[in-house]
Amino acid sequence: MAKRPHGSIASEAALMSIDRRSHTPVYRQLANLIREGIRSGQYPAGGFLPSEATLAQEYGVGRDAVRKALALLRAEGRVTTERGERSRVRPELERVEIQLSAGDAVIGRMPDEPERGRLGLDEGVPIFEIHHRDGTIEVLPADRTKLTVPA
Repeated sequence: MAKRPHGSIASEAALMSIDRRSHTPVYRQLANLIREGIRSGQYPAGGFLPSEATLAQEYGVGRDAVRKALALLRAEGRVTTERGERSRVRPELERVEIQLSAGDAVIGRMPDEPERGRLGLDEGVPIFEIHHRDGTIEVLPADRTKLTVPA
């Protein structure tokens, strides 16, 4: 049994939930465990995740697997990482409601770098491109936009 530090956040079950015989890569299994921890509130929105070293020790995996798992979660827009700091769970953002009209079309896509910078988006956050019937196009961050259709 792996030795864990005092105040450990992972339970014995968590340590054993990485299945080394699985065809699913270890980093994906770890990302699934962290994702579930975010959903369950173990890792609250806006809070820091444990350090890479702590995650590696807690789950009995290498630092490479931890880095890949965090990169996957960043690409999904679930966590953010600033240089020199631990990764943080993205907070829930307030959403602006946009009511679509008949004839409007919406395209969901990933932004290019200039759009990401202009909209202040974290890596992994998609955008909505709303093509209004009058020919105007609106580009909005998908994580802060709620699209509705009139009944």
